[in-house]
Amino acid sequence: MGKSRNDNFLLTDMDRQDVKNGGDGPELPENELFAALRLQHIPNLGDISAKKLIAHCGSPAAVFTDKMQVLLKIDRIGSAMLSGLHDPVHARAAERELNFIRKHRIGYYYYRQHSYPYNLQHCPDGPVLLFYKGNIELEGKKIISVVGTRNMTGRGRDFCHKFIEDLAVYEPVIISGFAYGVDICVQRAAMAHGLQTIGCLAHGLNRIYPPEHRIYADMIMKNGGFFTEQWSKSLPVRENFLRRNRIIAGLSQATVVIESGEKGGSLVTANLAAEYNREVFAVPGRTTDVFSRGCNALIRSQKAHLLTAAEDLVYMLNWEATASGGRGVQKQLFVDLNPVEQRVVQFLEDKGKQHLDEISIHCDLPVSACSALLFELEMKGVICPLPGKLFELA
Repeated sequence: MGKSRNDNFLLTDMDRQDVKNGGDGPELPENELFAALRLQHIPNLGDISAKKLIAHCGSPAAVFTDKMQVLLKIDRIGSAMLSGLHDPVHARAAERELNFIRKHRIGYYYYRQHSYPYNLQHCPDGPVLLFYKGNIELEGKKIISVVGTRNMTGRGRDFCHKFIEDLAVYEPVIISGFAYGVDICVQRAAMAHGLQTIGCLAHGLNRIYPPEHRIYADMIMKNGGFFTEQWSKSLPVRENFLRRNRIIAGLSQATVVIESGEKGGSLVTANLAAEYNREVFAVPGRTTDVFSRGCNALIRSQKAHLLTAAEDLVYMLNWEATASGGRGVQKQLFVDLNPVEQRVVQFLEDKGKQHLDEISIHCDLPVSACSALLFELEMKGVICPLPGKLFELA
C-alpha cells in the first residue's frame, strides 16, 4: 500500500479537469479554508466535535480566536480535544495542504455550503471538508451506493451487470469504493450505460489505489469523479477504508450489497446506512454460498430488503423513469475497429476466453496498452471481462 510509480496518475490526468471549489456554491475565504484544514488535522477532534465548535463560534477561523474557557463550556467538548488547537504543527500541515489544493485545483465541499451533498448533510459525522475531482453533479439526482466483496463470484458479476442495465432508464448516480470485485464491476457497468459514477477513496487524490484500476480513472472523470476526506499524504490503510464507508453510506438514498462474506467492509457500510435511516438492500444466496452469508444475515436480521432484481429497489424507492429514458451506451451490431482492436477480437474469436497475459503475448501488446485496449472494447460492447483477468467476446 506504499508509494508506487502509479501514485501520481490521478493528479496528472485530473489536473486537466477544470473544477470549481465548493461545487456551485461560493468558495470559502482562504483564511476560513485554512482554519477548517487546521481543525481537520487535530487528531483528537472528530467531525462531530469540529462542527460543534464551528457552530458555536460562527466560523472555522473564529474557533482559533475564541477563549479556551469559552470553548470548554460547549457540550461534550473537553480539554483533551482542544489540547492541540494552537499547536503550530497543525498550522504548518494545513498550509502545506492548502498549497496542494491550490496547485492541483482540488475541488472541495464545506459542510455548511449549499453545494455540500444533500444526503451527507444529514449525517452528523459527515466530513467538515470533502475533497473531489471530476465532473460531479448530484443536485436533484437519484443516488445509490453499491458495495460488496472483493472476491466476487460469476453470479455476483452477472447480477451487477443486469442490475445496472435495468436501472439505467432511471439515470441514477452510482456510488462505490473503486476497489476490487463488486466495486469496480458496478462502476464499469455504470460507465458502460452512460451513468454518472463516483468512487469514494480511502486515501488522498495524489494516487490511484489499487493501481490496476488506473485505466478506469479518465472515463470515470468524464462523467463522475472521486470523493475523499483524506489529505494528499494519506495512505490506503485499514482505518481510512473504515472511515470511508460512512461517506459511501451517507451520500446515497439507499445502499445495495451484492455479495458479502460473514464479515467485511460492505457490511459495515450497510449497517451505517441503516443507522442513517437509509434503505438497505441485499441480494440473497444459498445458505452454502460463502459470499452470500453476509447478505443473508442482513435480510434475516431485517436490516436489509431482499433484492432479486432492479424493480425491487425501484418499487421501494418509488422511482420514476427519467424523461430521456436513460443515456445508455448503445450496443452496436457492427463496430468500427482499428487494426489492433481487430487483431485482439480475432484472437478471442479463434481461441475463446483468454487471460490478459495471453492476449498481450499473442497480440504483441504491452500489458498496460492491452488493458487499456480491452477496456475500450468493453465500453463498445465487444468483449466481456471475467474474473481472474479473463476476457471473452460479448
